[in-house]
Amino acid sequence: MSLSNEQVGHIARLARIALSDAEVDATRAKLNGIFDLIEQMQAVDTTGVEPMSHPQELATRLREDVVTETNRCEAFQKVAPQTEAGLYLVPKVIE
Repeated sequence: MSLSNEQVGHIARLARIALSDAEVDATRAKLNGIFDLIEQMQAVDTTGVEPMSHPQELATRLREDVVTETNRCEAFQKVAPQTEAGLYLVPKVIE
């Protein structure tokens, strides 16, 4: 698939990007290169190949789920304009 200069200009207008004629030519060449690469990748026979979530089989190291900070709720609520029963009260914005 190859794009024309008109198609690149249309895409640029949709994306609200101003391109000069020279930039349209350069952008067309880059986009056509991307489409050529996609066509090459689609031509590869991938039957029997399992999808992978990561290119390397790495085990995720998980850390212990431990509390590392102290509870500072009271300190935070002291500076809040209004609180009640441990909750922050805010003005009503929708009637």
